[in-house]
Amino acid sequence: MAKQHWKGSVLLAPIPPTLVICGTMEHPNVLTIAWTGILATHPPMTYISVRPEWYSHNIICAQKEFVINLPTSDMVQTVDFCGVCSGRDVNKFDHCHLRTASAESVHVPLLTDCPVNLECRVVKTESMGTHTIFTAEIVGVDVEETYLDSKGKLNLQQCGLMAYAHGEYFALGRKLGNFGDSVRRRKRKSLVPI
Repeated sequence: MAKQHWKGSVLLAPIPPTLVICGTMEHPNVLTIAWTGILATHPPMTYISVRPEWYSHNIICAQKEFVINLPTSDMVQTVDFCGVCSGRDVNKFDHCHLRTASAESVHVPLLTDCPVNLECRVVKTESMGTHTIFTAEIVGVDVEETYLDSKGKLNLQQCGLMAYAHGEYFALGRKLGNFGDSVRRRKRKSLVPI
């Protein structure tokens, strides 16, 4: 198989298109962030990349808190709108009919429309070229009870989340396996006499 070599680029996909809220209950803003991920398990750490010229940048710098909301694939138009329109010009909550509630661990509202919300507190801010990286501890997680099984386990695959890849949105598809399947011992089938 032949390959072409291109110059360095941000071609990592798929990534999660998230709706990030900053601000307060009285004056919130929401923006789409796909440049996010997990940095560590203990303590649970994440990050978001935000351009300094974006409306939310100064809000996050001042408040040092935000909430990452995981939208469903049904929310694709909302995710797109919140990624191309600025909170300086339009109230995205009103335009998209988004509902909020108070978070438990931060002073930023969360989106009740999203099945999972990560409450985050900034611990480090770093300028990195075109973006500022806000490294944050995940200080609380809110999960829609509909997606919990009888043992309290989250069935994330049932949430209908989406992915973003190089300018396009995708609904997550079928389950392919579980973490550790490749090394897990296969149980031998017992021979039962007939």
